[in-house]
Amino acid sequence: MRNILLTASVLTLLGACASPGNVTTSPRPVTASPVDAGSEAGMRAWIAGFRPRAERAGISPATLNRAFADVRYNAEVVRLDGRQSEFTKTVWQYLESAVSPSRIENGRAMLARYASTLDAIEAQYGVDKEIVVAVWGMESNYGANRGNFHLIESLTTLAYHGRRASFFEAQLIDALKIVQAGDVTPANMTGSWAGAMGHTQFMPSSFLGYAVDFNGDGRRDIWSDDPTDALASTAAYLARSGWQPGGIWGMEVVLPQGFDYSRIGKSTRMAAASWAAQGVRSADGRALPQGDASILLPGGAKGAAFMIFQNFRAIERYNAADSYVIGVGHLADRLKGLGPIRNIPSDAEAPLSRSQTQELQERLTRRGFDTQGTDGRVGPNTVAAITAYQRSAGLIPDGYASASLLARLR
Repeated sequence: MRNILLTASVLTLLGACASPGNVTTSPRPVTASPVDAGSEAGMRAWIAGFRPRAERAGISPATLNRAFADVRYNAEVVRLDGRQSEFTKTVWQYLESAVSPSRIENGRAMLARYASTLDAIEAQYGVDKEIVVAVWGMESNYGANRGNFHLIESLTTLAYHGRRASFFEAQLIDALKIVQAGDVTPANMTGSWAGAMGHTQFMPSSFLGYAVDFNGDGRRDIWSDDPTDALASTAAYLARSGWQPGGIWGMEVVLPQGFDYSRIGKSTRMAAASWAAQGVRSADGRALPQGDASILLPGGAKGAAFMIFQNFRAIERYNAADSYVIGVGHLADRLKGLGPIRNIPSDAEAPLSRSQTQELQERLTRRGFDTQGTDGRVGPNTVAAITAYQRSAGLIPDGYASASLLARLR
């Protein structure tokens, strides 16, 4: 479970789809690569200073001794943490991979294989089983890519030598609490280089808050080949994040001519009936459901529009990237037998890289459309500035940061 932006999610959430028969135990955990003695000695000193802080947080000396017995400085983790990719994809390219034919096929196979388990989970938590399976598919390709880094080692390395040391130290303490509770041994606590664990990639803090022992074996085991606890924990997380049983995440809609684009975005919520009264209709002919909704244009005015509901926001708590949430929701829809997204433009523009976004922010601000900072991230202030500029220039005010908009500003 990761709270990341679109460009990061494109790189980390996708992988080759595994066949249902290939869900096996994770490969042998990744050990530390050779490093200079100074880095190793520095981390040993850091661990010595960390131990009293961990003990004050309730970690016993015995747990600390067991957890740190084989920990070494991991240079590969540091390299991955420092990687700043400029690679971007359109949301449509992302969805083409995230909701591929093989991922749909494998998801349906998993629904059949774990039918009784998933039915029981849905009955207890009220979260659609297809949504739970879609999260599983997005996060680890149905368990095939759970990650093979030693979590204690990775988190220790990042707490000692990472860009977000305080965050990873807190995650390390939570990981030690999980070990101390007996849910997993240090050797079997594996996951991604950044600390996400198991079939549905929980961070340690989320595990402590939401993981459940659904199969009743006395452990909240999200790491083993049996995905029961991981799937139930995901449903528990979504239920406590505001999931509305019986509701939908969203649906593709068609906007009428003359639509007021100032109303797009998550901040504007209206009853679906009010949107319908303005001419908004579903793309596949279904009736619009009841409930408050917003209109989202993840790829700008050229691409598909989505009406999103409360359950979109529940999935967003799992991962904040709009592309990810739409990917989960759309994959779940395909698992239910619904059709593909209809309005995918052939000439879609990729989102800007971080450096390009910074340039866009600088140019907008210089022209009097203040983005309230130039951090290279497209947040609400940047969207508002883009929209205001587009309106002043007679463009469709969809708030989308595109290469053509940057070229116009240049």
